[in-house]
Amino acid sequence: NYRYREALVKWDEALQLTPEDATLYEMKSQVLMSLHEMFPAVHAAEMAVQRNPRSWDAWQTLGRAQLGLGEIALAIRSFQVSLHIFPMNPEVWKEDLSWARKLQVQQKATKTESVQALAKGEELVQESIPDYDFESDEIVAVCAAIAEKEKALSAAKTMVIVSASGTVETVTEQDNCPATPDETLFIRAR
Repeated sequence: NYRYREALVKWDEALQLTPEDATLYEMKSQVLMSLHEMFPAVHAAEMAVQRNPRSWDAWQTLGRAQLGLGEIALAIRSFQVSLHIFPMNPEVWKEDLSWARKLQVQQKATKTESVQALAKGEELVQESIPDYDFESDEIVAVCAAIAEKEKALSAAKTMVIVSASGTVETVTEQDNCPATPDETLFIRAR
């Protein structure tokens, strides 16, 4: 009757009385899946499988809960164990396992497409970066001109002199003929 919350309370009460009953955990897992509570559903199904590893329906429920979490490979394994225990179960063959394998194929195709799109995006990024020839004659000439300008600027030293009266004077001196400020020097800065 879709009274899942009430059923969940009943399963918990029953588990208080018989905590080793795998069937109760398996049914609780089904109720949790109906409520879209997948983590607790997986946990309950795992408890069912722990309590009774030979229960094909516990393995089937575990596989369905794992699919609900998106764990396709784990779900396929659980369905295979269920089939190993009860090989003639048409529901696991036709519905669960075939559905999980279709999802796995789709997942692989999606991963392949995303890897190809990522590789294509990287190619576009690599193509958009221009290739500069750092050894061309123009680049070498520009670098030489910048080096000459830097050499000329470093040869001349510039001093800013602020006198006690507040006048500011900029003096450029050469290495070989230094200028000496007079006694009115207040602040000297480079």
